[in-house]
This record gives sequence, C-alpha cells and structure tokens, in this order.
Amino acid sequence: MQSAISIHNLTKKYPHSVALHGINLEIKEGEFFGLLGQNGAGKTTTIGILTGLTTKTSGEVMLFGKDVEKEYEDARRLVGLVPQEFNFDIFEKVYNILDFNAGYFGIAKEERKKRVEQLLRQLGLWEKRNESMRTLSGGMKRKVMIARALVHKPKILILDEPTAGVDVETRKSLWEYIRELNKSGTTILLTTHYLEEAEALCERIAIIHHGKIIKLDTKENLLKGEGKEHGTKNKLEDVFMKLTQETMM
Repeated sequence: MQSAISIHNLTKKYPHSVALHGINLEIKEGEFFGLLGQNGAGKTTTIGILTGLTTKTSGEVMLFGKDVEKEYEDARRLVGLVPQEFNFDIFEKVYNILDFNAGYFGIAKEERKKRVEQLLRQLGLWEKRNESMRTLSGGMKRKVMIARALVHKPKILILDEPTAGVDVETRKSLWEYIRELNKSGTTILLTTHYLEEAEALCERIAIIHHGKIIKLDTKENLLKGEGKEHGTKNKLEDVFMKLTQETMM
C-alpha cells in the first residue's frame, strides 16, 4: 500500500522559536490517522505545511508522491482541509460556498452542480442551500465546511478539530459520515482535543509535544502499553496525559 502522506525530517523555525523539530510521519493510503497534541504542540503548523499555507524551513513533505512545494498545484488537488476556525463569508449562501470552491479547482459547471447537490443531500443541508451562512447553527456550519473540503473529491481529508463546538448528536452523526468516507477509500488525518473522538475513529495515532513526535503507534497498542496496573485498558485521555507529563519531566 502506497503512502498518502510522507513527512521526513520536517522542521519549521521562526525568528524566536522552533515549531517543528525534524518530525517524521508516514500515513498509508486509506488510513484513519490521528495527530494529537496540546495547543502549540505543532499540529496546526504541520497541517499548514501539508496544505501549502505555511512554508517549511527544511525537510520533505509528499502527498501521494507529490512534493507540496515543488508540485504545489498537483499536491493541493489531492487534499481537502476542514480548518478549526470558520473561514467563509457569513453573508454568502450555502450553495455558493461549495460552488465557488469547486470552481477554484477547475470543475466544470454541470459537474459542480452534481457534486454540490450530492454533498448537501448527504449531509442533510439541501433544504438550507439558499440560506446565508450566518443563519446556520454551529453544527450546520461545520457540515458546510466538510462539504466544501470534499467538493473536488480529494484523496486526503484533513480535519482540524472538525466537531469543535457542536452538540453531541451532531458530533456522532459527523463521526458516522467520516467513517463512511474512510471506508470508501479516503485517507483521513484528524486533529482533535476530544480524545474520545480519536479513540473512536483512528487506527494509528501520533502524539506531538513541543514540536516533536513523542509516541506513534496503533490505538490498540497505545491503550494496552500505557494501561493501568493488572493489564487493564486505559482511556486515550489518560495515555495522552501520562506521555506528555513524562516528556516534561
């Protein structure tokens, strides 16, 4: 199975700090991968480099063999990004948000219509297509952002805190939708502060702390290896706290 995301010795330096200290990650095609870390750990910087929003200092980053800087356009078409913050015109209509993004990727008008309608129906937003974004609930806005990220049919979907601020029912419905995407072959990279979300969805997990990968393993191995006494399984939240605290000592 080929690599969807290959990161080798990735470093990002700022004038007065280092955000990434030569990290290495290999995410296989079709994988559901979690990247976990506290605020300021380097998650957003990594995502920025993967999507061309941030320039790396050194190292190599490839998406299905395409260099994210040297082959930017080809690499960018391979990835859909759902950012943590809402980044759309609040007065724009739902349909137009998706249609514009599809046009940005050069998708023909008739094909755009089909894709936009399909995504809005799948996410339960078709009846809201002519409403402005400002009238939607937080959960619906999140769904629009997911639809926008998928409208050009990317092979990789990056979810940065995709269910932040949504109710439990909406969160669970989004989990199911994302699971189905992954089952259909989409490679997914998830960052989240809801550690139960990563525990429910991810196959492998990397924990990043102060710009370094301090642990990378399958979810099952993480829970077993860091379990409580007598071999009982722990929650991912407990594992995460233990590892990050140990690193600080």
